Amino acid sequence: MSLILYCLNGPNLNLLGTREPEIYGKETLQDIEKIASDKASELNAKLTFRQSNHEGELVDWIQEARNKASALILNAAAYTHTSIAIHDALKTLEIPIIELHLSNPHSRESFRANSYVAPCANGVIAGFGSAGYSLSVEAAVSLVNKRSIK
Repeated sequence: MSLILYCLNGPNLNLLGTREPEIYGKETLQDIEKIASDKASELNAKLTFRQSNHEGELVDWIQEARNKASALILNAAAYTHTSIAIHDALKTLEIPIIELHLSNPHSRESFRANSYVAPCANGVIAGFGSAGYSLSVEAAVSLVNKRSIK
């Protein structure tokens, strides 16, 4: 199992299940990690799943993914709309990148329509709740497999 996926999660996602469940659902981040890990195992991949409320730590993990990951799944949460540092770190990657959101940012406040992640990502999965994590694992594995065929 040499396919390693990094799934990084940004600020406030540690509060899933209790924070605005009408928007983000009732599942906890631990529930979501299990869903994503199970899907990765099913696809013969290993998932490294992390969450931080700190922008610099997310940047460090993105940089770590340069040498350790086959693909990156990123739910940058609020940093999606504010972090040029995360954008710049993503630009250094040569692996597939999936931008992920539990909700659909475009159906919410207007400031959420701007993404500093999207210009660096191969694709965006948004609005499917926790199912988006399974979808993003499938998409990441598919992108990696397509690259290895070339």
